Amino acid sequence: MILIDSVLVDPKVLTQPFSCDVQQCKGACCTLEGGQGAPLLESELQSIETSFDVAKKYLTQLSLDVIESNGVWEEIDGKFYTNTINQKDCVFVFYDNGIAKCSIEKSYFEGKNEFRKPISCHLFPIRKVSFGGDYIYYEQFDECKPALSHGVVSSSTVLSNSKDALVRLYGEEWFNNAVLVSNSRQQKGSQ
Repeated sequence: MILIDSVLVDPKVLTQPFSCDVQQCKGACCTLEGGQGAPLLESELQSIETSFDVAKKYLTQLSLDVIESNGVWEEIDGKFYTNTINQKDCVFVFYDNGIAKCSIEKSYFEGKNEFRKPISCHLFPIRKVSFGGDYIYYEQFDECKPALSHGVVSSSTVLSNSKDALVRLYGEEWFNNAVLVSNSRQQKGSQ
């Protein structure tokens, strides 16, 4: 692990080739099977509920029915998650030419919403846990295999792929420090 300012960082965040290729994965990060939807911070719950009002016009009737029955989020063992459809698609997913996309983010880019999307979604494939301080790590998913080869071709890493999310979470200065550490590690590795 590497300490960057006050954040512990998995070295793979800095070095793992990765560049999202939604044409290949079809937005799989929004449709992962397994029960829970996107992890939410308690501070995001109100924003999620408010976002529904502007994002609902993009949703299918099935999503609207699930939200009507179960709400937009759920609490499990003191942790919060977006609700899902059949323990797979996030209730905020809509499909555009066969690619799963986030209706909250769509409304954000249209200027109708101030909340872009949950930070866990924005960071993906980075996961963040806290234990008195933050620890971020790269979590590998089979669904993201196209992003690995696309990262090699585009010379992109998990760090550069997640720039906007990391700047949103920790600020521009933190991100620039992470880039410096990453460059330093790469130079040492090539010597």
